[in-house]
This record gives sequence, structure tokens and C-alpha cells, in this order.
Amino acid sequence: MTTSSSSTSARPVADTVENAVATPEREQPYAALGLKADEYDKIREILGRRPTSGELAMYSVMWSEHCSYKSSKIYLRKFGEKVSDEMRERLMVGMGQNAGVVDIGEGWAVTFKVESHNHPSYIEPFQGAATGVGGIVRDIISMGARPVAVMDQLRFGDISDPDTARVVHGVVSGISFYGNCLGLPNIGGETVFDAVYQGNPLVNALAVGVLRHEDLKLANATGAGNKVVLFGARTGGDGIGGASILASDTFSEGGPTKRPAVQVGDPFAEKVLIECCLELYRGELVEAIQDLGAAGISCATSELAANGGSGMRVDLENVLLRDPSLTPEEILMSESQERMMAIVAPEKLDAFLEVVGKWDVETSVLGEVTGDGRLQIFWHGEEIVNVDPSTVAVDGPVYERPVAYPTWIDALHDDAAAALPRPVDPETLRAQFTQLVASPNLADVDWVTNQYDRYVMGNTALSFPDDAGMVRVDEHSGLGFAIATDCNSRYCQLDPYEGAKLALAEAYRNVAVTGAIPTAVTDCLNFGSPENPEVMWQFSQTVDGLSDGCLELGIPVTGGNVSFYNQTGDVPIFPTPVIGVLGIIDDVARRIPSGWQDEGENVYLLGVTSTELSGSAWAGTIHGHLGGRPPAVDLSHEKRLAELLHAASLQSLVSSAHDLSSGGLAQALAEGVMRFGVGARVWLTELIERDGVDAATALFSESTGRVIVTVPREDDVKFRGLCEGRGYPVLRIGVTDAPGDGDEPALEVQGLFTVPLAELRELSSATLPAVFGATVAEPTGTQ
Repeated sequence: MTTSSSSTSARPVADTVENAVATPEREQPYAALGLKADEYDKIREILGRRPTSGELAMYSVMWSEHCSYKSSKIYLRKFGEKVSDEMRERLMVGMGQNAGVVDIGEGWAVTFKVESHNHPSYIEPFQGAATGVGGIVRDIISMGARPVAVMDQLRFGDISDPDTARVVHGVVSGISFYGNCLGLPNIGGETVFDAVYQGNPLVNALAVGVLRHEDLKLANATGAGNKVVLFGARTGGDGIGGASILASDTFSEGGPTKRPAVQVGDPFAEKVLIECCLELYRGELVEAIQDLGAAGISCATSELAANGGSGMRVDLENVLLRDPSLTPEEILMSESQERMMAIVAPEKLDAFLEVVGKWDVETSVLGEVTGDGRLQIFWHGEEIVNVDPSTVAVDGPVYERPVAYPTWIDALHDDAAAALPRPVDPETLRAQFTQLVASPNLADVDWVTNQYDRYVMGNTALSFPDDAGMVRVDEHSGLGFAIATDCNSRYCQLDPYEGAKLALAEAYRNVAVTGAIPTAVTDCLNFGSPENPEVMWQFSQTVDGLSDGCLELGIPVTGGNVSFYNQTGDVPIFPTPVIGVLGIIDDVARRIPSGWQDEGENVYLLGVTSTELSGSAWAGTIHGHLGGRPPAVDLSHEKRLAELLHAASLQSLVSSAHDLSSGGLAQALAEGVMRFGVGARVWLTELIERDGVDAATALFSESTGRVIVTVPREDDVKFRGLCEGRGYPVLRIGVTDAPGDGDEPALEVQGLFTVPLAELRELSSATLPAVFGATVAEPTGTQ
């Protein structure tokens, strides 16, 4: 253990509390740190004096939009207000801690969360994305859990724009580098291309961990006399001001307005940190642990003290530094990665140090918990911070930003896709179908996902390209979880209230088709500037839609993230509320894949098709159109559908299940054929007659509450009876089909067109490599 990091001769001079009292009129650079004038005045009012430079640094990062949620707090409260007994049933930890925790049975719990690392990933895509993964994984560690999986939700600009390749290569390489080195499977996510994200890509990262109930840890500093210990990597100059300046500001037309250093990640150091923390937990050597991510030591000290209702005294010179020239303010603001802060009882300190020493993790005792309710930080004996930690971490500004109904949205609603020409001839239908299959947002994403290890740890039950990822938690019982993330930002631009419910419904459905029971939600709400009243209207509508939807489905929001200021100049991104739904499955052996593997099985469509093409992939890809209203969603139907699918899985009645979403029935059928290389013969006549739609609508509509399943013939009667007994619409629309002698597998839509499997695969798999280079080949298992 090292306890000093800078020599006296090179010591930076600190602005002390005593000096702050003596020099009340000293000008301070609060605006450069991201604070408004009235916020600076409020800090002076709280302290009864001007802040020291260290206090100003702490308030600037902790009162930033990224850390304080000052523009979103009044809306996020709805997630806690709209809660039923059903939603509380499995919820062990909700919003307010590092990650939500859900009881999945048999004494096991799962913790999961999604967060953004958007702006850093535009400036420095590789490190921005890599450290996004590292940060969310540390949130999981801090709950007492072993991380078991990661996912990513990516939005890039126009695929043909020259700068898109720079961002895509960096982001995907950063995610794969960090996750693969950690030894965590990447089991799912999204990749979307749209010009609206050209100057502001979105990089959202999700992590999941598992723990026994008794191993749960909360980030609360309690117990006067307990030691405050910093361990992990040394503190450097990377990421200073990341939360207050980079993540809480817009990009101008010429690039980011300020360029603080993006954090630099070391996944090997984090892997050691994971194992070290888990051993500390097993030995019951820590009272609490907090990861150091956004706002660094400022966040960890103030949140631990505030959550515990205690005080804390810290000697900042004990922080181990990579750069001895750092000032105390820079040390407080640094967002260097792979660091954790622990609260350790004095009698356990030697055992704690023995464990971290075994893992060769550098450690320093910074101070101790006090009972006076003050956070005091010293620099070589001089007091540089003396604050009530709650004023830093909890009681920051709360804004009721102006909200305005968008001036442009009524005209957008009036421009519905119903007016677009829909083809009736087979040749045009085939051409539009193949154009959709090859479009960037529906094409095969192996170029991305083949760079990720999805099977490391040996517990992955489902992964790309299935509708949800699934991981086994208990190898004896087979207990596991499934998780999916979704958001269609085109829908959200048309109607943010309905768009949020649609994102929730799709993620819920994607979990349900695996045979799991949807149980809990995390979210990452990506929006433009909160200073734009129209953006705040979009945000308020989104929270209303998501909170209402969760209440109707009976699943709680366990936590998440808000990312504002995602815009270039005055142009915000589309509202992009990424919704993650986690489900429970009692035995992963019962999992249902998304594609069929056997010939001669019946293909059924569950649900009803309406003429709902506004906001669809068909409207966007074929016509370059966005307008009208998004598809209607009935969450009570979605719940019934999930219950039906679960019952079918318990009786092993379906051999595959795949939800219908972007691209409609046509895309779902194409993916079903490509999944395992088994063709299908499909007929639309009965569907067109029953639902009163034309062929183009039958193929391309994105009506909700729909799933295609395959059923072995011997289970056909039972399956039909199950659907009829539950009153859910069901229609046989085809059979899985093996080729005859000399024939190739194909998707045949009878009376309209046939597309051979080889052509489908070529169309789907060529799009991303044509722009970004060759796809990494998966290992074949042969030498």
C-alpha cells in the first residue's frame, strides 16, 4: 500500500476553506466548468461563502445534467409513483443505487442496467465505447454481483457518409476489445444507421450480473470510524470534466465545443478488479463499494456519504496518481477508469489489504466515515472541501424546463404513409422485398457481432441473431434469464408517447418469444437539448408512455440513464428511449430459437395485421418517407401473447418463435429461413381475406402483437387448442420446406415470388462489408 503520491517540492497549491472565507470576491471560472450563474449563486448560498476551487469542481460535476438529472428529475419520479404490488413482487433494489436488482428465484438475483457513452464515442470512438462498457460493468460489480453478460445499443449516421466508418470501426473495436478481454459474452443489442445521428452517434452499453440474495451490497457509507479506501488503477488526467462539460453540452457545427480528455480503459485491470471485489465480498471484508465513473472521487465520496446519512473525512494527497502534477481539483474531477471506493471496518482493514495485495491491486486509505454529516477533504493537512454531501449528490438543482408542443408535428402526422403507392404486381413486390432485406437497418450484422465473443463463460443459451440473449444462471437447475433491448426512434419522432410504449412492447415481446417471463425494465433515454422546449415535450411524453406502459404490463423500471444534449447545433436527434426488458426462465433447456430447423412444420402467425405502414422500414427504405402515426399498440394483448408463448414453451409445442417488428412479416420470414438454412412455403390469401389488407400490407405492415411460430405436426392440434382457449388470433400461413432433389432452399410466397436462400443471404450479408470491409469469420472448430 502506498499512502503518498506527490512530493512536497512539486505540490500544487490548493485553495483552502480558510482562504475562501478570506477572499469572498475572488472570481471563479464556474461557466467554464459548466455551471450557470444562478447555480453558482446557489452554491454560495448553501455554503454561506464562495466555494473553494475543490468544492467548485465537485459541485460542477455533480450538478451537471449527466450526474444530477436536474432537467429530468421531476419526470423520472413517475417511475416510482406508478407502481403496483405486482411490480414490487420481485424488485429487490430499484432506482437510486448503481443498478436495479431482481429476484429470479432459487435464492438467485440478477442486477442489470444500461447507460450512455455517446459524446466520448464521437470524439474518440475506440476509448469512448470501451470505457462505456467498463463503466457499466463496474456498476454491476458494486452491487455484489459477478458480471455475466454485456450488450450494446448503437446508432450511427448515414452508412454512406465518410465519417460514419470512422465512428463504426472505433466503436465496435472498442466494445469488442474491452468485453472480450474481460471475458464477458456480448449476447445482443442493436445497430441502426440514420443521418439524424451523423454528428451525434449513440453508444449505449448494458451489463448484467448475478448474485445470491445474501451477497447484495448497497453503496452506503455508514459506521463512524470505518475506513474509506480507494483501490484499482491510479488516478490520471483522463476524463477530467467529462460529466460536466462533455456529456452535458451539445456539439456545435464545427465539432464539440470543448474537448476534455476521453477516459482511457484497461480491461485487464478491470478483470483483476472484478475477481478482487468478488473475493472481498466472499470474505465479508467491505461494508459498501462504489465504482468511480462519471465525476470520479467527487461522486464516490459524496454519494456514499449522502446515501449513508453520514459524514466523511478524506486526505486527498493519499490518492495514488499517474500524473503527480494534477491539482486537487483535477484529482476530484478525474474520471480515470478501473477504480473503486470501499468502506471497510477498521478491524477488517488488514484482511482487506491482504486480498488486494494478493491481486496486486494498488490501494490507498483515504480517510474514514464520520458521524457529523459533513464531507471534509484535506490536501496535505489543509481543508479544501467542507460540505453537506447531500447538497452535492442529492439536493442539486431541479429544473422545470419550458415545455412546448412541437410546431412541426401536426404536419408530420398529416403526411401518412397510407398515401404512398403500394405495389400489387409480383415483380415489384419481390424487388421491394429484396431491397428491404439488403437495407442497412435490416441487413445481417455479422460484421459487428462476429467481433464479439458471445459464448465465453459457457453459459450463453441464446445470442445473436435470436430475438433476445439468454444466460444460464444455475447449471444444476437450468435457471436463467433472457434480455432484449429495443427502440424504434422513427416511431418516437412521430409520437414519443406511443413510441416509448412500442419500444417497451417490442423488448417485452422479444423476451417472451424465447419462452421467458418478462419481469423488469431498464432504460437509457437519449434526447436533444433540455433547453429546447420541444425536446422537453418529447421527453415528458416518453416518460409518460413508458411509466404507463410498465404499469399496464406489471413490470417495474429498476433504473437507467438519461442522456441529454444529443444534437449538433440546433438539430436534435430523434427521441431514442432504449428499453431493456429482462425475463426469467426456469430452465434454459426450454429456450425457443428464432428460426426453424426442421422441415414439414407448420408456420403460424399469431396476431392481426392492419394497414400500419407509417414510420415503417418499408416507408423509409422504399420511399424515403417519415410521417403519419406509428402502429397502435395494445399492451393487454402483448401480455396475453407473452402468457400464451410461455404456456406453449412449457408444453414444448413450438420449435421456433420470432417477433414481427421492423420490416414486418416479410423480414421475419426472411430471417426465419436464413437462421438455419431451412426454406418455407408461405401463402397470404387467408391473411389478406381475414384482415382486409392487400399483399404489400400483409408483407410490410408493422402492426404489433404479432409473432410467427413453427409447430411440429404432431403438436398441431394442441397448439391450435391453446390459442383458441386463450382467445388469441392464430392463422396457419405456411410450412417449413426442405428442397427437393437438385433444388435449393428458398422462401416461396405462393402466387407472388420466390427468393432462393443463397440470394437472401447474399443480399443480407453484403451490405455492411461493402462499406466497412470484410466480416471477421467465426471459428470453424477445425485446424
